[in-house]
Amino acid sequence: MRNANIIHQKIYTREKLVRQVLVWKFLNKRIVFTNGVFDILHQGHIYSLSQAAQEGDILIVGLNADSSVKRLNKGPERPINDQQSRAMLMASLIMVDAVVLFEEDTPYELILSLMPDVLVKGGDYRVEQVVGHREILENGGQVIINPIVEGFSTTSILKKLGNEQ
Repeated sequence: MRNANIIHQKIYTREKLVRQVLVWKFLNKRIVFTNGVFDILHQGHIYSLSQAAQEGDILIVGLNADSSVKRLNKGPERPINDQQSRAMLMASLIMVDAVVLFEEDTPYELILSLMPDVLVKGGDYRVEQVVGHREILENGGQVIINPIVEGFSTTSILKKLGNEQ
């Protein structure tokens, strides 16, 4: 039961996380934020999260809520795993310090409320495409684009599964 409690303690509401970030900042912790759907966890996700964690002291993962995923047009069956399952999976990763769901199409409002020191996205983005990049840079922060691990995506995994049925 101890591990289950640790995992649940890493899943925050937005309001609770805003307060926690203030504590971490008071303690001079460097806050890193990344976001995504993380529907079927794969090697590319692990690599990107590991790289992101190396950019600071605290890694926060903003997770698209189910309603947000549906609006992203990733397919009628998506997400495969519901938001609670995805949040628990993210929270169970050692490199992740906090997980927070967001209902909006983008994490823009969440980023503004947390004002992390570093924003990290996967290599299929350019800095100017990262939501919140302007505000973070104006606040003295950084935006980092992690390289993509070729051949690993939730979409490609689902295509493989579809071909085997």
